Amino acid sequence: DGEVHINELKNGNTEMFWNPTSEVRRQRLKRHIVLFEEQTDFESERLWQHVTSAINKGDQHKATQEKFVLEEEQRNAARERRESSTEWKPLLFQHDAGTNEWRYKYEDLRPWDPLNDIAQFEKDGILQTMERHLSTRMSNHKATCINNQITRHKRSAKDCRRRKTSDQPSNHSQNTESSCSTPESVQELSDDDGKYLGFDSLCAQCGKEMNHLKEIHSAVLSLQKAQQDIHR
Repeated sequence: DGEVHINELKNGNTEMFWNPTSEVRRQRLKRHIVLFEEQTDFESERLWQHVTSAINKGDQHKATQEKFVLEEEQRNAARERRESSTEWKPLLFQHDAGTNEWRYKYEDLRPWDPLNDIAQFEKDGILQTMERHLSTRMSNHKATCINNQITRHKRSAKDCRRRKTSDQPSNHSQNTESSCSTPESVQELSDDDGKYLGFDSLCAQCGKEMNHLKEIHSAVLSLQKAQQDIHR
């Protein structure tokens, strides 16, 4: 959070390496962390708290001592496991024999879905994604709307055929026949939904939820663009 300088000991020159200006600070993404009192003993902030405190005070000797204490505790724990033949089973990592590396068990590499994914967070060391779960609900609701439209359309077509075979044709019946060929018009959901069935629109609730999703999508795209600008 402060200025970082590079000091060349040979010639005594000092060079600015990093300067977090107020503009840089304003562009930072908001950082969400677990409250210290809610952290477990092995979370980094709690585990390394004494080392961090010593570094912040500029006491490198104290920081080195605290670091040694932590590492010695880990060595003793490993020694006790060997003596008791206790197998070490990592909770969050697994060994990849192919690359001979340890990999995080719960890594999520799927593409981000701006219409369904709200936020990504960590709980008990497990990375999770908060989702809207609107897709299934919307699909079911759309299917119900479409089925209702089909039923009304078939009923209207049946009524039209009945009028068409009437023994008393007139201008009024012709107008009625023409009006029966088009289902009721309701609030528009989207340009594509329903048109393949010959419908101009679905129900008002679908339209409201779809417009809401479009607004969310537009907001997410704007945030993504801002993040890309910050990254550059």
